[in-house]
Amino acid sequence: MSTTPADDNPLPEDDPGQPLDQDIVAPGEEPDEVTNPTAGEAEQPVPPEQSLEQQLADAEQSLLRGKAELDNFRKRSQRELAEQRRYAALPLARDLLNVIDNLQRAVEAGEGEGLVHGVQMVVDQLATILGQYDCVLIEAEDQAFDPNLHEAIGQVPSEDRPAGTILQVTQPGYRMHDRVVRPSQVLVARSPEPGADDADSGPEEEGVTE
Repeated sequence: MSTTPADDNPLPEDDPGQPLDQDIVAPGEEPDEVTNPTAGEAEQPVPPEQSLEQQLADAEQSLLRGKAELDNFRKRSQRELAEQRRYAALPLARDLLNVIDNLQRAVEAGEGEGLVHGVQMVVDQLATILGQYDCVLIEAEDQAFDPNLHEAIGQVPSEDRPAGTILQVTQPGYRMHDRVVRPSQVLVARSPEPGADDADSGPEEEGVTE
């Protein structure tokens, strides 16, 4: 009785847990690297040229901003310094105004002609010095009342002047450039109250009738 010899290299049975399309790796060989095309496309590196250009553009923008801020600071400092120089003599002018007021009162109350003339010369000299520092008199009499330049200390009824007109200056005011050193103290005209004339003339008419 003859027997069929067994095959030395039997074919491996199919493994139901192994995919059919998976490559079979022979003993002693390393499997090929598995590549994921989707992941490779998402991780593309940024070209060095583009990165350098962006850094250069950012540096230029930062430099321009710093230069603009420096220019603004320099201009602001120059304006503040010019303004301080422009009004540096304002406190001195304010103090000298009291001296002028007292001298002017001495002129008005003076009796001797020589004394009055001498004091008036001092007043004029002080006014000239103040004018050299752009501290000038504020025109007020017969002007319209301006709260930025004038200080009203009273109102006087007036028929021949419009309401709000300055009738009298009790203390002159001065200004330096566009700043008020001292406002003018003034009396302002107002419209007469209605019926005030009739009330005043009533008793007189009755007296004439009698």
